[in-house]
Amino acid sequence: MDQLAEMLPSVLTQLQVKSVIGIGVGAGANVLTKLAMNEPSLVEGLVLINVNPCAKGWVDWAASKLSGWTSNLGDIIMEHHFSTDELSENKELIQTYRLHVSQDIPQDNLAMFYNSYDSRTELQMERPVLGPNRNTVNTLRCPTLLVVGDTSPAVDAVVECNSRLDPTKTTLLKMADCGGLPQVVQPGKLAEAFKYFVQGMGYMPTAGMTRLVRSRTQSASSLGSSEGGARSCSTTNTQPEGAACTGPPNSAARTVQTTA
Repeated sequence: MDQLAEMLPSVLTQLQVKSVIGIGVGAGANVLTKLAMNEPSLVEGLVLINVNPCAKGWVDWAASKLSGWTSNLGDIIMEHHFSTDELSENKELIQTYRLHVSQDIPQDNLAMFYNSYDSRTELQMERPVLGPNRNTVNTLRCPTLLVVGDTSPAVDAVVECNSRLDPTKTTLLKMADCGGLPQVVQPGKLAEAFKYFVQGMGYMPTAGMTRLVRSRTQSASSLGSSEGGARSCSTTNTQPEGAACTGPPNSAARTVQTTA
């Protein structure tokens, strides 16, 4: 993962691309996050789906080894992407994705890529604390949209990532009635969220929007104290999709949950 992130600046230079808005899923989200931390001037914004900022612990490592002895690579990847309920209920999607993994991707390459992601390093990020050292902590500096399905196996990891980022530049979008692949199950809602995100950055001002209804929870939390304590207040309202997912730089941390 680290090597992929280190290769990207030279690729962008070769293509004469000065900056990007990156979209990544899983391992791709991990790579783009590393790129944004290493080369912040190259990344204007990030949309990270199912991002996991943590390295594997010993318990996870042992579970992975046991799983590798009893399951094939395709089954391991399916369990990585989908919840237990999805695996048993959404049989058409599961079968389609299983065939894609087993038939369309060279298995040796897939195994090496999975092992690379499985041995990923921790994303060394820290939520900035209000004060003179606010701009010195190691975290993402660009606007960031975190996306996860509400029944995805990655929910806890994405919430953990959100806790490490600047709340004034980060939006967490938890998509209702959606599992491990929101870009497949809810592509329309994800596309609309991306439009709002990009508009919040000042791009695509004339892009039309579908009037979806969403439940938006705004959480204003203190940036913490030296003891790690924090107080928060939240308000919930339901409104048409008229406001952008991301607000101005001084806005509070936001959690947006879309509904059908």
